[in-house]
Amino acid sequence: MEDMKHMKHIQYMEYRTLTEDEICRELFRDFVRRQVVKDCWRRENGAWVVREDPFIDDWSEEEYEFLVKCLKNTGRTGGFVCAAFLDGRLKGFVSVESEPLGSRKNYLDLTSIHVSEDLRGQGIGKELFLRAAGWARAHGAEKLYISAHSAVETQAFYRAMGCVEAEEYIRKHVEAEPFDCQMECRV
Repeated sequence: MEDMKHMKHIQYMEYRTLTEDEICRELFRDFVRRQVVKDCWRRENGAWVVREDPFIDDWSEEEYEFLVKCLKNTGRTGGFVCAAFLDGRLKGFVSVESEPLGSRKNYLDLTSIHVSEDLRGQGIGKELFLRAAGWARAHGAEKLYISAHSAVETQAFYRAMGCVEAEEYIRKHVEAEPFDCQMECRV
């Protein structure tokens, strides 16, 4: 019965675009980034393979401060920052930059998508991704570009959303996160 009450409650998730002024460290007080990773996708000899590479991904206070700075910049420069709230508490967010990428300028950069550990698997990430794709399409993109975390679970999410390996790799992303999987999704 408790599970049913929880699931019914999730239906009342509020999704909305954030303004630059709303984005601050306090916004993340109830957000849990923690992700326990066991297996990751790795590119070896031109092929993708799953390798055991256990670690816990979490953000330090400095990383939260950097995130706030980046999300504010996204808003300030005309990008998209959308968040999911449950009872007024942030439980997920997504951001897309406004500056086109790629040799044909056909990509918009999905720079973050995260769901709080306590609510993963409830469809929040899917809804945020769809909103990001819709925003990108409305702003002239053919595709979203994603420098995606290599965890098997993260990759499963992106594949379920229709993402595939990027036709064109964006150098700055590869250099910043060499273990990420470079992906794209038609919008």
